[in-house]
Amino acid sequence: MHFGPEDLTHDAFLGGKLHLWQPRKGYRAATDPVLLAASCPAKSGQTVLELGCGVGAASICLRSRIDVHLSGIEVQPAYSELARRNASEAGFEMEVIDADLAQLPAELRARSFDHVILNPPYYGPGTASPDEGRDTALREQTPLSSWIDTALRRAGPKGCISIIHLTDRLGDLVELLNSRAGLIEIKPIAARAGKPARRVLLRAQKGRAARTILHNPLVLHDGLRHERDGDDHSQAATSILRHGSSLEF
Repeated sequence: MHFGPEDLTHDAFLGGKLHLWQPRKGYRAATDPVLLAASCPAKSGQTVLELGCGVGAASICLRSRIDVHLSGIEVQPAYSELARRNASEAGFEMEVIDADLAQLPAELRARSFDHVILNPPYYGPGTASPDEGRDTALREQTPLSSWIDTALRRAGPKGCISIIHLTDRLGDLVELLNSRAGLIEIKPIAARAGKPARRVLLRAQKGRAARTILHNPLVLHDGLRHERDGDDHSQAATSILRHGSSLEF
């Protein structure tokens, strides 16, 4: 698979601070990678590995906030190509490795990182999307356990793992992390106050005393319902989605 110019759109992120090339059809990054980037507590000079980086949206959003060294793994070469292009056009360096995260090259298996970030596919096996790229990005082909195992192995002794996923998988995530990571912090994401959280941000810190903290939810929109045209994002969401701010758990 290869994307020609007619197959791509050039989309604004972070209020126009970034513009990223994405396939017109297929998997398209939206708010999830921006939220994932905001949740990563990286410090300047640290190393960050993104599993399943796609077009590089999460990594590049993170790099726009803080000067870190970026690496990414992507199984679909056409998406890897876009990630390299997007990072280069944003003025950042990003190492993108074409690989299946369950079968990493030996050179990468010998490395560790300060942070590992990931947005695993949300949906289990089922009816496939007619678009191969979208189906690979959204439908679980590699088990969630393999994603978490790879993240834990590539995070250094005090490394931090940041994940965004559906709340339906929260129990699985905690179970997979619990015996191998110390501190686990959970930040639910709710569309509006009083609404159930459909997604969750989770951070796991290796080398910390074992405990689990459930934080107040991040509420994305003001009001109980959408009542007018236009943007009704909450102040916290606007700070992240428009200005690239970090998310304080």
